[in-house]
Amino acid sequence: MGLPKLVAKLSNLNSTSRSKFEEEKKTDWQSYNSWLKKHPSALDRFQKMMSKAEGKKIAVFLDYDGTLSPIVSDPEIAYMTDEMRSVVHEVGCCFPTSIISGRSRDKLDNIYYAGSHGMDIMAPSQALRIKDSKYHSKAVDRRIQKSLKERTTAIEGVKIEDNKFCLSVHFRNVSDEDLSTLEEHVNSILEEHPYFRLTSGKKVLEIRPPVNWDKGHALEYLLNSLGLAGSSDVLPIYIGDDVSDEDAFELIHHKRQGYSIIVTSEPRETWASHSLYDTTEVMLFLEYLAKWKKSVLAS
Repeated sequence: MGLPKLVAKLSNLNSTSRSKFEEEKKTDWQSYNSWLKKHPSALDRFQKMMSKAEGKKIAVFLDYDGTLSPIVSDPEIAYMTDEMRSVVHEVGCCFPTSIISGRSRDKLDNIYYAGSHGMDIMAPSQALRIKDSKYHSKAVDRRIQKSLKERTTAIEGVKIEDNKFCLSVHFRNVSDEDLSTLEEHVNSILEEHPYFRLTSGKKVLEIRPPVNWDKGHALEYLLNSLGLAGSSDVLPIYIGDDVSDEDAFELIHHKRQGYSIIVTSEPRETWASHSLYDTTEVMLFLEYLAKWKKSVLAS
């Protein structure tokens, strides 16, 4: 299928998605549509984006939860569908591709995986050895994890996830009445361990080690490891949905090189230049990105 037909099909699919959105959230459509003027849909702008990508070395960077897998009540069952996994694998065959997640490291064939917000990085065939001392980190103190479990055991719905280099305290299933108590416990524990820091995301509090490291640093490190840093013909594409992805969005914004795409159904402040509504649109975008690459190679 040639590029014009791909774009036409994409537009039809995108129109269907937008119509569904209008039907489900009529009261929010006006504000969302206004927000889209500043952060246009990466599906609507696909052809324009790819016209600027011709001749560039594209590298793809993806968040996991809320981007490749839907947000669910239990983080342990948040997995990519087989269809999404297939599309990500296809993209990985076309471009250098990395997953930068808050979760602990996992492996997907031909994909770089950066767990714990990029503090634990695995290449497709081996662990990347970070030689520069400024990148060194250590796992979160186990005493913090023990204290969290002991002090939150009476709070129903709390889920503590050990991601090796950070601890995630999920409160999606915690009642509103218990949220302040949970926050008090977390803050009191951090007072006992002042060298660690607290960040937040979608229904999650995260305790991280005292290092200046985030997804923006992980993006820079991966570009360097891939031999793509400092080149004007490199075009990184970063797709994510959470507050932690803003560091990578901001990096791309200031470099003025590449595309940052936020996945959200609600208008929000962001450094991202483009947007996608949900994981279904992410899969569509990745599918067409791979097909675009194949059409370029065939032409």
